[in-house]
Amino acid sequence: MISRYSLLFVFLPFGAPLVLNNNVGKLPVLGWNSWNAYHCDINEEQILNTGRQFIDLGLTDVGYKYINIDDCWSVKDHRDPVTNRIIPDPTRFPNGISHTARYLHELGFKLGIYSSAGTTTCAGYPASLGFESVDAAAWAEWGVDYLKYDNCNFPQELTDECKACVPENRDDLVNGTCTNTNGLCPPDYDYTQSHTHARYTTMRDALLAQPRTILYSLCEWGEAGVNQWGNDTASSWRMSFDIDPSWSRILSILNQNSFYLHHVDFWGHPDADMLEVGNGISLAESKTHFALWAAMKSPLLIGTDLAKISRPELDVLKNKYLLSFNQDPVVGRPAMPYKWGTNPDWTFNASFPAEFWSGPSSVSNGTLVLMFNPYADGKTKSAVWDEIPELKGGESYHAVDIWSGLDLGCVEHGVDLLVEGHGTAGLWIDHC
Repeated sequence: MISRYSLLFVFLPFGAPLVLNNNVGKLPVLGWNSWNAYHCDINEEQILNTGRQFIDLGLTDVGYKYINIDDCWSVKDHRDPVTNRIIPDPTRFPNGISHTARYLHELGFKLGIYSSAGTTTCAGYPASLGFESVDAAAWAEWGVDYLKYDNCNFPQELTDECKACVPENRDDLVNGTCTNTNGLCPPDYDYTQSHTHARYTTMRDALLAQPRTILYSLCEWGEAGVNQWGNDTASSWRMSFDIDPSWSRILSILNQNSFYLHHVDFWGHPDADMLEVGNGISLAESKTHFALWAAMKSPLLIGTDLAKISRPELDVLKNKYLLSFNQDPVVGRPAMPYKWGTNPDWTFNASFPAEFWSGPSSVSNGTLVLMFNPYADGKTKSAVWDEIPELKGGESYHAVDIWSGLDLGCVEHGVDLLVEGHGTAGLWIDHC
């Protein structure tokens, strides 16, 4: 068992949060990103059509606002020889990024763009290292509202002198210590002295110098002790390596982020990466994925072809209880595990992460309770009022099933629910 006190690598202080105008970045972002569905196969019409689909599918009505272009949007082999700006691909974006931004703004959306803190992006396109001010000025002029800033292809001389422990699974840790200690930084290392910190804060400063507010989202893969400095650098920061539409990968990220939740509050959100709902995982897995991402107050960025999404999957993305919890304007803290279930509490296990979660809401002074079943077959899970920290030992509470909307009435002591394999039951609890 790994105790909460031996996981010292996650308990790092951070400075004052980055506060932007008009409450931009105060709450987790709700939106869509092109990568998980399309990778490099993107174009102007596809992005504009996503905005129209948001409206037709009712996603706008429940708060989704950002439509983000990922990698491969530019000419690949050069910048503008006069201005040094990155050039939008004239085939993929024949009217330029500014046209895409204007169209989406007229529909009420915000536009996101992508770059990397290196010489080229992960797909080999021009990136922003050394051109931070040039690129930030171009994006502001074009009407961009959001930057995803990746971590690919920086020069060897900017490699950090040491690295942080970024555990992916239980085998990476023994008694809270990384098994591979080669090149690890000492426990008291100040990551604000790293090259990585310098690469990312340079872009922060370039964005802040612009006359347009641009939300800054770090995609730094959870390395270089980003939890120590991410909050005063950006509105969100990736806490892990990339997600993919496999159940094991989703569980691994869930497990890892469950140990970082003390960093979450208004203006700062460890990012568990984009959503895979609609990309081949089961409906039960989609419910678990979305429910726990929302409960952890991660940004919620849809990553599927909205023309192909099923009605049940769409209903998951529009769940009013989970969205209201994620977007609570009064309570900034996330839901947290109150019991691990299969394992002793505070066990780091990518296959069997924490199963019982709860968190407070300003809506009717309610509490969100989630019960996750990591097994392939159905299991009965019990929400026991005395175990849930927010309920403070009361004997009777009013409960609603968040998926069906079924009102369970006032219930004494707790609720037993059959939870399907890989699924998550959810309750909204308030006073009788």
